[in-house]
Amino acid sequence: MALGTATTAFSAQSSVFDAIDAANPLIGWVRDRVRQQALAAMKPGDNVLELNAGTGIDSVYFAERGMQVCATDGASGMVQQLRAKQALHPHLALDVIPCSFLELERLGDRRFQHVFSNFGGLNCTDRLDLVLKGLDRLLHVGGTCTLVIMPRWSPWELLSAFAGNLRLATRRWRKSGAEAWVEGVPFQCHYYSPRYVLRHLGPGYTVEAHRALSFFVPPPYKEGFMDRWPFTFRVLERIEDSIAHWPLIRSGGDHFVITLRKLR
Repeated sequence: MALGTATTAFSAQSSVFDAIDAANPLIGWVRDRVRQQALAAMKPGDNVLELNAGTGIDSVYFAERGMQVCATDGASGMVQQLRAKQALHPHLALDVIPCSFLELERLGDRRFQHVFSNFGGLNCTDRLDLVLKGLDRLLHVGGTCTLVIMPRWSPWELLSAFAGNLRLATRRWRKSGAEAWVEGVPFQCHYYSPRYVLRHLGPGYTVEAHRALSFFVPPPYKEGFMDRWPFTFRVLERIEDSIAHWPLIRSGGDHFVITLRKLR
């Protein structure tokens, strides 16, 4: 089968995306920690741009806490879901714009105090450098960006080598990226280090917070782990929350989350 595009894949998943999210407590575990880090830099009234907003789960969350949110996505199915939520919450300061993160010039002269991107949506391009340049143009001096990105190594995937699955264990190391599947649609996924993000944003940024996600705690695709081994999960959770910000560890995991402040 020929490769499709991430927008095609996620459009196909848009009608069931929220149900998948709600049914997987490991997704909720990751989302809670990302939100805590992002909210630490925000205050009510701030303008927030969300890239690859999906169905708007996080956009609605931030808007409910007083932020003025501009939710963008390049997948038509996701935009349809976003607009449905916008209609259900007319009291919220929630704007929806169909816009890929590779087309940020379409936002014109708009500027934001914060830019947010969750769950590795930015890994769906091999031109993250262009996305970061567009992000920089839209961000006010003094503002922050909180980005959740899949790094180039994951302990849980490396462990699969012991089960003989070398393809999974090494997929993040391939320069051309690795094939991913959503709703039967294949597309290419690319992996990035925190160093890559810092290099392409440039010296005008400082790191406010940075931690690994699902380094010790199982990643979201390990569904059922929390129910089957609750004690083990709690132990792994304590370990990860204690040391996920340590050097080396914070650059790995299923994802990492980094918050950077624009100084100039």
